[in-house]
Amino acid sequence: MSNELKHIVIVGGGSAGWIAAGTLAAAHHANKPGGIKVTLIESPDVNSVGVGEGTWPTMRNTLRNMGVSETDFMRECDASFKQGAKFAKWVTGADDDFYYHPLVLPQGYFEIDLFKPWKTSKSNSSFSNAVCYQEQLCEHNLAPKLISTPEYAAVANYSYHLDAGKFAEFLKNHCTKNLGVTHILDHVSKVNSADNGDIASVSSVNNGDIKGDLFIDCTGFSSLLIGKHYKVAKVCKKDILFIDTALAVQIPYESEDSPIASHTISTAQEAGWIWDIGLPTRRGVGHVYSSKHTSRERSEQLLRDYLAESIGDKAKDLSFRKIDINPGVREKFWVNNCVAVGMSAGFLEPLEASALVMIELACASISEQLPANRETMDIVAKSYNDKFQYNWDRVIDFLKLHYTASKRDDTAFWRDNRDPETIPESLQELMALWQHRSPSEYDFQRKREMFSAASYQYVLYGMDYNNAAVEGFISDDVQIKAQRMFVENDKLTKRYVEALPTNRELINKVRQFGFNKV
Repeated sequence: MSNELKHIVIVGGGSAGWIAAGTLAAAHHANKPGGIKVTLIESPDVNSVGVGEGTWPTMRNTLRNMGVSETDFMRECDASFKQGAKFAKWVTGADDDFYYHPLVLPQGYFEIDLFKPWKTSKSNSSFSNAVCYQEQLCEHNLAPKLISTPEYAAVANYSYHLDAGKFAEFLKNHCTKNLGVTHILDHVSKVNSADNGDIASVSSVNNGDIKGDLFIDCTGFSSLLIGKHYKVAKVCKKDILFIDTALAVQIPYESEDSPIASHTISTAQEAGWIWDIGLPTRRGVGHVYSSKHTSRERSEQLLRDYLAESIGDKAKDLSFRKIDINPGVREKFWVNNCVAVGMSAGFLEPLEASALVMIELACASISEQLPANRETMDIVAKSYNDKFQYNWDRVIDFLKLHYTASKRDDTAFWRDNRDPETIPESLQELMALWQHRSPSEYDFQRKREMFSAASYQYVLYGMDYNNAAVEGFISDDVQIKAQRMFVENDKLTKRYVEALPTNRELINKVRQFGFNKV
């Protein structure tokens, strides 16, 4: 192995492997003389897990940086627009119980805290509805832009829903044809060590030994390199996040004109929740649950009951794919010259679409901090491990918040989620602070946080968190500015609801005409 980093070997495909390949190959000119060589080796027998169909707005930059056409991506990946998440029955379990976590910041977010003014003068409207126009865009199944809007530009901030299998195939074609990535379809049979403990090469069944300077483990739950070779333990998080099983199914629309939801729908159940994601040609639906709190049979019945509301008796004949989740995170992510990305590094649960964004952030961080040689790699690895341990902890806190802030008391699952023994100390401290004031950017340690204070506000106030901060004086200046923000939001809401097409209308136009690429 040469001292200078010249060759990156990615073991494993899927979304993690091909996002890593595309990010690194594009940034480090794998298709040009003098660029860093990128090789991806994947088994021909591994299928997509299929619970990673939701993304964050970061995906737009990830794709743009790879040189991907948004039009081509949407056409080939069965992608639709996502503008946030709707949480139904998470607060009390009542039929009319729902709130939104949109992707647009509250009006005047960096100028004024609108919580008190909202609570005192606009409480007849939900917090997200009072401070952000995006809830109404979602309620009307509207798109976040126009066909004349350039690729990746937005009227309203957005991300995507996509077919994970088609997405990996699309990226593979782009990486191999346009970015110079070498693709090897073969089984890895052995990991070979160098004298210093690094990985010198991986042995493949039909292509011999494949040497590299940096190895990226994208082998999913099997974690061939970081887990099996380096024996880095996976720390189980089931004591905090109880979800450990998923039942998944794909459902056709009733007709070609059926509305496509502009958001992920997450509907709480007795011992978990059901996701409902609308793609252009189908819906992806699944029930994630805690096996400690319910049975597979009961979970299947609840999923059938949910589906029967839209597809009737057809729900009785469906078969579901069972996926074991086992939530947990590696003790370390970068060891010697090996770094784990995707499910080999960790996986928690599908709530808030954190899986794909953690892949994006990992790949961007590796690319931006790519060590020039072996001497500097351990320095980068130390910083990387610290940063991503922090990131995973923040994801855990934010996901747990959805359960902890609930008022549901109808099952042991919801009661156990509020047991202080299951709540991280970091989250307990924040929730104690937020009893007396709004979540603030100053409550967090990093400039680039996984979830901003705005996200915490949307969830807490959507769940009617018992916040004593509403008490106290509100100055006339604050009231006047707040009212101006509320009026401005009402105007924007009316304007966008009238002007924007539906999700399906825009997607149909994209498939026919494509976006403006200027």
